[in-house]
Amino acid sequence: MGTREHWDAAYERELQTFQDIGDAGEIWFGEESMVRIIRWLERHEVPLDSSVLDIGTGNGVLLVELAKSGYMNLTGIDYSPSAIQLSEKVREKEGMPNIKLKVEDFLCPSAELSGFDICIDKGTFDAISLNPDNAAAKRQQYVSSLGRALKPEGFFLITSCNWTKEELLKEFREGFEILEELPTPKFCFGGRIGNSVTALVFQRK
Repeated sequence: MGTREHWDAAYERELQTFQDIGDAGEIWFGEESMVRIIRWLERHEVPLDSSVLDIGTGNGVLLVELAKSGYMNLTGIDYSPSAIQLSEKVREKEGMPNIKLKVEDFLCPSAELSGFDICIDKGTFDAISLNPDNAAAKRQQYVSSLGRALKPEGFFLITSCNWTKEELLKEFREGFEILEELPTPKFCFGGRIGNSVTALVFQRK
């Protein structure tokens, strides 16, 4: 799951499925993860014209839901061309022509990928962490890219199933401060209660 080959193959399958039956494919962390993000933005009265970047947009469904909630300045990137093809078809089907979509590797971003008010990650940092080729260095690259993409005082919302709150605080300690931990579903195992998913909001210093 940490390689481009994996995601190219996965999104080629999902693209074919969408063309066959119109199914946009998997929503990472389920619909509740999108609702959680949108509710946070609404609760904090984030302006609808704020620039939003979806890092590793996949099928682009999160951007569609944000557009349906009134957000107007939306960009999605993914390093898999098949993912962007799929998200373009989903955008077209949903009638959301103003969503911007680009093939872009967040670890080697273009100069124009900067100045965003909000950056959102649902599972992309997780996938990068599974890369068999020096994952630790790639995580550092990610944090550096995030610092360039996000405006000072901009918000970063991350959803992860691989990292605990404490681990994410350590990963993003350079240049970011924690604002809030968002509630996620809990499970009980062996008498201990835990979360299968961590959702945090950071602010760029």
